[in-house]
Amino acid sequence: MTRKNTYNRLARLDLLASRLKADELLTIGILATELGVSRRTLSRDLNILRDRGLPIETDAGRGGGVRLHRTWGVGRLTLNYQESIELLFSIAIAEKLQAPWMFGNAASIRHKLVASFSSNIRNSIKGLRQRIHVGKTTTVQIFSSFSFPQTQYMTVIFQAFLEMRTLKITYTDVDGNYSQRYIEPHHLLLCNPVWYLYAWDDEKSAVRCFRCDRIQSASVEEAPFPPRPYHFFASAITSMGADTI
Repeated sequence: MTRKNTYNRLARLDLLASRLKADELLTIGILATELGVSRRTLSRDLNILRDRGLPIETDAGRGGGVRLHRTWGVGRLTLNYQESIELLFSIAIAEKLQAPWMFGNAASIRHKLVASFSSNIRNSIKGLRQRIHVGKTTTVQIFSSFSFPQTQYMTVIFQAFLEMRTLKITYTDVDGNYSQRYIEPHHLLLCNPVWYLYAWDDEKSAVRCFRCDRIQSASVEEAPFPPRPYHFFASAITSMGADTI
């Protein structure tokens, strides 16, 4: 086979794979016509793609359909770092809620997800569920002033929380006053739908609670922090009707 013919076949295989991934109703005849080849050549091309790992299914007969198995892309699913963190937190919350219908295979998913992180992050993940708490549904009074937190800031909070790194935030208090804080995010509490962040404020040398929907900006600092004993935070968390660790 000449170099030109080899190139043409490779280009045709790429085009054929793209057509199959488009999830349209296709037949051997339609594909052969589109690609300008015989049915026999198309069959050989389909076998090559099968050898490459594409799970191609065909129906018997001259007019038989051609398609990829409905789960063909699942095993190739790729998540970026932030998406992995968000999924990890979603699983932890479902487990804290004891809601197996949300993640029936939570343990299996978590094990696979944890394996994708570096060893130092995996150590932090081990204690993740003990740092996430679930309390009672929020009161009508609090809900009246609630607005959903900005997604990008929650993602940053989750990252700093998981990596145990200092968080720089701009915060608006109940009176509308702005302040900039450097805090250690130690515990998260969900009183549906309100998230509370329990942190150690170095400047105040004390535990402080922040409503996540009042955080106006957030960024992760380089400085890591060591875990502080749970009893520093226990009374504040349990006073919200939350679980204990």
